Amino acid sequence: MTSQTTVEKASREPQDTAVPAPAKGLRGHPWLTLFSVAIGVMMVALDGTIVAIANPAIQQDLGASLADVQWITNGYMLALAVSLITAGKLGDRFGHRQTFLIGVVGFAAASGAIGLSDSVALVIVFRVLQGLFGALLMPAALGLLRATFPAEKLNMAIGIWGMVIGASTAGGPILGGVLVEHVSWQSVFFINVPVGVIALLLGLVILKDHRAENAPRSFDIGGIVLLSQAMFCLIWALIKGAEWGWGDYKTLGFLGAAVALFVVFAFSQKNVREPLIPLAMFRSVPLSAGAVLMVLMAFAFMGGLFFVTFYLQNVHGLSPVDSGLHLLPLTGMMIVASPLAGAMITKFGPRVPLVGGMVCTAVAMFGMSQLTIGTGTLTMSIWFGLLGLGLAPVMVGATEVIVGNAPMELSGVAGGLQQAAMQVGGSLGTAVLGAVMASQVDSKLADNWTAAKLPSLTPEQLDTASSAVEVGVPPMDGNTPPEVAAKIAGVAHDTFVSGMSTAFMVAGIVAVVAALVATLTKRGANAEAGAGAGHI
Repeated sequence: MTSQTTVEKASREPQDTAVPAPAKGLRGHPWLTLFSVAIGVMMVALDGTIVAIANPAIQQDLGASLADVQWITNGYMLALAVSLITAGKLGDRFGHRQTFLIGVVGFAAASGAIGLSDSVALVIVFRVLQGLFGALLMPAALGLLRATFPAEKLNMAIGIWGMVIGASTAGGPILGGVLVEHVSWQSVFFINVPVGVIALLLGLVILKDHRAENAPRSFDIGGIVLLSQAMFCLIWALIKGAEWGWGDYKTLGFLGAAVALFVVFAFSQKNVREPLIPLAMFRSVPLSAGAVLMVLMAFAFMGGLFFVTFYLQNVHGLSPVDSGLHLLPLTGMMIVASPLAGAMITKFGPRVPLVGGMVCTAVAMFGMSQLTIGTGTLTMSIWFGLLGLGLAPVMVGATEVIVGNAPMELSGVAGGLQQAAMQVGGSLGTAVLGAVMASQVDSKLADNWTAAKLPSLTPEQLDTASSAVEVGVPPMDGNTPPEVAAKIAGVAHDTFVSGMSTAFMVAGIVAVVAALVATLTKRGANAEAGAGAGHI
């Protein structure tokens, strides 16, 4: 049977999918399942942002170079992005419960090993392992929710799941700042060990294994290799593009290799009995639209959040903890709005909430483009809160659209696709908006410097100054006279805010495009296939 026939049959005949018996007691209870997987997912989401706060302390303690510190983040991101879809396939093949528990144990163990590491090389190695085990954990969590919750409650569950991811992502800088400031950088990683133990114990007691009758029985090894190589080339080009230059032969070479490998991968999937990603999945316009929507949403959100951190810390002079507290309206609104979004999507379908969410996101981005050096906390809070309100239904709805429009036996692959789309979108947003910022700084810094009647800079000095200004740091040392330092700070901050404004305008336009894509979504055609596993 071809992969296309398999997918089409599953779409037409949801009754072919095994529906577990109603849950009795703890094991398989839907809400307890959600609680259990949320704890594991929280570890991975926190580590996406919490480690950035610890990087300076790691650099100083271990004598790491800037390139080493970049690898602490990039190694994790690459391992996670490259492995997500393959990890989802492992869950479909061997069961999402087993995959989730292995991911939890491995992630917690790798975290503890980082805390015990005495060299930056070991930190990087274990960060890569963190990414690999995190990739096992994330799609499996979605697969468990899909198999456990009845259709009328699934969106609410995904809403709470999205709330945990959003709150953990936004709350990472706050927790990281507190731990680094008052304990140590190692505590940022050690905290995952007890959390992992709790997630493991709950998982052993509560989680129930669900297997679809049409679950895959073999592996497309060639497809795994091709897709992993393609994802690596793509993410690596996005990570290194700003350093190498977007027109550099290395950047273009990795991007070209990624495109070629994706094309070869697509052709290879047509000739495999059980392909890694059955291409017939993408005949579902809502599923494809959901994946594109996740990329665009993450582009705007992650790319924009990247500059907000620099704006709060380097322009407003806030500490990591205080800057995290300023983001509480974003975090709080996501916590409140995600379950409500799930209820709305259950009642009205995903299209209207998704379109409305991206419109709110676009308005927030355009509003944030008007931030200045002197913008007060109240104004910032309004835009941050509106951003959280807009993101909540998209996190919930796009996930439901992707996973719900995939056959039950491909729910892990669909969950991996959803997470991979977020990783690609976040990397793309950071890269593209970073390039926008760099372009604005390059075009305006020299003129602003001259207009302030500061001493002229050589081309080399201007390049160095531009690199500092791109993150909002005034290019000066402790020996600069106070009156000159004030002028330099004013020029640096004005130039940075101008570039940030343009970057947010681009993010707003991307959000508008995402709102148009959202009109193509609809409720999952296969949502009923995995529903009804438990009674609530």
